[in-house]
Amino acid sequence: MRTHSGVKLYKCEVCSATFSHKGNLQKHMITHSGVKPYKCAVCSASFSLGGSLRDHLRTHTGEKPYKCEVCAAAFSLRCNLRSHMRTHSGEKPYKCEACAASFSQCSTLRAHMRTHSGVKPYKCEVCSAQFCQQSTLKTHMGTHYGEKRYKCKVCSASFCQKSTLRTHMRTHTVEKPHKCELCSASFTLKLSVRVHIINHIGN
Repeated sequence: MRTHSGVKLYKCEVCSATFSHKGNLQKHMITHSGVKPYKCAVCSASFSLGGSLRDHLRTHTGEKPYKCEVCAAAFSLRCNLRSHMRTHSGEKPYKCEACAASFSQCSTLRAHMRTHSGVKPYKCEVCSAQFCQQSTLKTHMGTHYGEKRYKCKVCSASFCQKSTLRTHMRTHTVEKPHKCELCSASFTLKLSVRVHIINHIGN
């Protein structure tokens, strides 16, 4: 009945995890012991739990048994399907304690928290630049190697960064998504809004 009520009586003394069943807590405690008896026969990975090894093996086989009932997406892990379903429901259970932001995935909240803490673990190997998110580092690397994968479908322009292509596309659509909060002006570039706001302050 606890699986229906959501009551979780059994608490881990090492971390904040809680469980409905004592057996699940006992399994969880193995992950803190550091013992990893379940070894992958394909690569060097090893795991504390047999279920974790089974999940890992799907990265080799490509099997994706967890299918979304709304769209065609499929996943190798049940937790990834649960996370994906939030893109359909709009649920954002992971809330930032520093600001009003909320997220559908825990990993996105962790990345967001670095914008508050200033921690930048992703370092460029070419220059001294550092970033909060791995995706931002990947985008930055394109500026070094000159790879312009993002091509405009209207003209011959191409760009290293997808965000730069999006900004460029507004020159064709005349879209102005960045609006001034003090007046009715709107701009193609975010930078233009900042410059415009300075004019307000100066007046």
